[in-house]
Amino acid sequence: MKSLLGFLACILFTTVCFSQADLSKPAIPGAYRTTVYMPLLKGKRVGVFANQTSIINQTNLVDTLVKSGINVVKIFSPEHGFRGNADAGEYVGNSVDPETHVPIVSLYGGKSKPDANDLKDVDVLVFDIQDVGARFYTYINSMQYFMEAAAENNKPLMLLDRPNPNGFYVDGPVLDTNFRSGIGQQPIPVVYGMTIGEYAMMISGEGWLFSDKANKKFAWYRNHAQNSVDTPFHFLVIKCENYNHKSRYQLPVKPSPNLPDMGAVYWYPSTCFFEGTNLSEGRGTDKPFEIFGGPSLPKNLYAFTPVSKPGATAPKHLNKKCYGWNVSDKKADNGKIDLSYLLEAYKLFPDKSNFFLKPKTGDYFFNKLAGNNILIQQIKDGKTEAEICASWQPGLDHFKQIRKKYLLYEDFE
Repeated sequence: MKSLLGFLACILFTTVCFSQADLSKPAIPGAYRTTVYMPLLKGKRVGVFANQTSIINQTNLVDTLVKSGINVVKIFSPEHGFRGNADAGEYVGNSVDPETHVPIVSLYGGKSKPDANDLKDVDVLVFDIQDVGARFYTYINSMQYFMEAAAENNKPLMLLDRPNPNGFYVDGPVLDTNFRSGIGQQPIPVVYGMTIGEYAMMISGEGWLFSDKANKKFAWYRNHAQNSVDTPFHFLVIKCENYNHKSRYQLPVKPSPNLPDMGAVYWYPSTCFFEGTNLSEGRGTDKPFEIFGGPSLPKNLYAFTPVSKPGATAPKHLNKKCYGWNVSDKKADNGKIDLSYLLEAYKLFPDKSNFFLKPKTGDYFFNKLAGNNILIQQIKDGKTEAEICASWQPGLDHFKQIRKKYLLYEDFE
């Protein structure tokens, strides 16, 4: 296995060649390419980072591996849990999967990454999570910590890549690293236009991991991959097939409870900013992130009432009549962030001093979403959407130069 992993990783860390994607055929996620990676797992004790999006057809990756004779000894789970039914931000503890009886280590709530004790009985780590391509979606942070743990503990890491449903554009403010938080770690825009495999290559290639030991191991491996297969750390991305960044990939499974359909996934980078305000972002409705507003907005707007439901047991303005907008019938995959509703909501909000959620301690949550304290001031100053978006351009241009070094698939431009 060492030699094969080393050989494949040599390909990964040298020249990136784009294979021609046939967009008339469905995109094939890396997890589906079992003949490529399962031979590397045979006879090994495998730890899998997965959730309900980790599917091959309609079967969870863990179930598929176990039925194929792979010795899965541990499951690691992100926010929302292994089966994906916990609320956003809800504490998820360790447990045992009732289907396979494999122990589950939660990496959300208690600790962010596996420790040496978690990995002592693991030979190889596999990561397979469907991302949605927005910086404040926490799965990319979980992946970063998982990469660090793999490197620190000398465990080979195999990443099964999946298409990015928002991978057809790049937009939004680039995060100022002074505003790092649990919903934003790296200097990337809100929409970064990369698959999770490409993003993993970027944060390791740019030395952005928070562990010096992990950064050094990734750098050592890149420098020696062509000359040796007997390396102390292996990192392998199993690419998607039939995919490029012009694709509009349709998710087969909702990635989390409050992104139930493609409309929500497309609107999420624009309307998640409402999470940092006193307005509802639509949790507790049938259309989260497509319905938004609050009790104090004009009553001639769209009316809705957030209620308690699975995945949103205590939404903002619970059981209160709210007024705002329903954009579920509008085209959402426009290739840009839409701030028009946020700016209009601020204009209509009667008490401007209470529009943004005020923290008990620390910074505004809105600034964590934006990745800076500039956007909040631009909104308060009455800047237009065009003026705000223009201010993002220098940062976006710089990011795109970094991004293009790590693309595994043909770009959208």
